[in-house]
Amino acid sequence: MAHQVPDDGTLLPLMEEFYTIQGEGYNTGKAAYFIRLGGCDVGCHWCDVKESWDAELHPLTAADVIVENASRFPSKAVVVTGGEPLIYNLDYLTQNLQQKGIKTFIETSGAYPLSGNWDWICLSPKKFKAPMQVVADKADELKVIVFNKSDFVFAEHNAKLVGPNCKLYLQPEWSKHTEMTPLIVDYVMANPRWEISLQTHKYLNIP
Repeated sequence: MAHQVPDDGTLLPLMEEFYTIQGEGYNTGKAAYFIRLGGCDVGCHWCDVKESWDAELHPLTAADVIVENASRFPSKAVVVTGGEPLIYNLDYLTQNLQQKGIKTFIETSGAYPLSGNWDWICLSPKKFKAPMQVVADKADELKVIVFNKSDFVFAEHNAKLVGPNCKLYLQPEWSKHTEMTPLIVDYVMANPRWEISLQTHKYLNIP
């Protein structure tokens, strides 16, 4: 499903990179440089970046160039997302970002083994491909997308996989947010270890 991506992570299929404000979860509201890698086989039907699924559509880009681009911006924080970024070896990318004093954040379904050195790991598990326990063990944040009522049960199942200090978030799927947000509000008030995450970048109309 992908180009011949070198195992050492020196070349990665880059879909897009941009400087913005983080919109979701624990780090909402903070400036960060986003690196979106192409390639995903998890296949969520509500995915808002389906164009990321086919890695072949996205050019192999030198990790050194990505690091150089990220280092030009005032915020010293990079979010690596996808697609599913852990399809690739991210050791080289994160090591070089951190050598430049840039903090590294990842958003992953956890469906692949963990690579890279991370300051923050956001696990956003999907029903179609369960997260690996090795990723759940290291997750700083669990963010479950609520598309229908059964997702609350799914959220509790995944909360059992993560460590005791992991932050727990429920986030309405954007196309259903009018319907799901009131249910999440009630759920969080009844189960206060959970918090609400909103896609604030959609409200702010930024990428």
